[in-house]
Amino acid sequence: MLESILDPRRWEITLASIDAFWDGFFVTLQVSVFGLILALLLGTILGVFSTTQSRVLRAISRVYVEFYQNTPLPVQVVFMYLMGPQLLQLISGAPTPVPIPSVVLGFVGVGLYHAAYVSEVIRTGIESVPRGQMEAALSQGFSRVQAYIYIILPQTIKVVLPPLCNQALNLVKNSSVLALVAGGDLMYRSNSFVGTYGYLQGYILACVMYFIICFPLTMLVQYLERRSTRRPKAKVIPGITIPSDTAEEA
Repeated sequence: MLESILDPRRWEITLASIDAFWDGFFVTLQVSVFGLILALLLGTILGVFSTTQSRVLRAISRVYVEFYQNTPLPVQVVFMYLMGPQLLQLISGAPTPVPIPSVVLGFVGVGLYHAAYVSEVIRTGIESVPRGQMEAALSQGFSRVQAYIYIILPQTIKVVLPPLCNQALNLVKNSSVLALVAGGDLMYRSNSFVGTYGYLQGYILACVMYFIICFPLTMLVQYLERRSTRRPKAKVIPGITIPSDTAEEA
């Protein structure tokens, strides 16, 4: 087994096909970036819905979150792959089913799925902000929407950044589900190579490329977690506060 993995001839054949792997790498990267944007936008909206006083908005958020968190992502993507073109045909009135580009199918699938988890992260972050903040904003003439945009959400971001980065990391890994519908992503290219040649080197190369995407995100998560545990430094206001070094000397 080890000899076959280290076989230089197999590696030569694998590296000769590296262009196909890079094509899959960039498809995975596109799916991850656009999927993350969709998940953040929709997840933030749903997270705000879940903390409003409107029962209807809270119900919409709850139903969405429960559905996506309790159904498998592969089933969702396969359903979109099979039913999406027919739904688009029905909506647009086209004579035949409307094909969905693989990148669009991928980022919509993982974006909608992870929006449910982002929603829970945002909800938790909003609930960590004291309720008096909202009451104070309303007493100053802010509408609820303005209070969320200018007061609540900016404070929430500091709390939720590390878990949001973890969601981004999971989203990149889950983009491999696109291989189930021949999406041309990195996992699909690896499966095609291994299916053709039977060399596990294809999966090893895929792991390296996934690592290239995920490792910087992991470092970012660790940095944000360390930063969130630091005690904030007091600001020095000329003529009002005394710098800490001067205070210690006194």
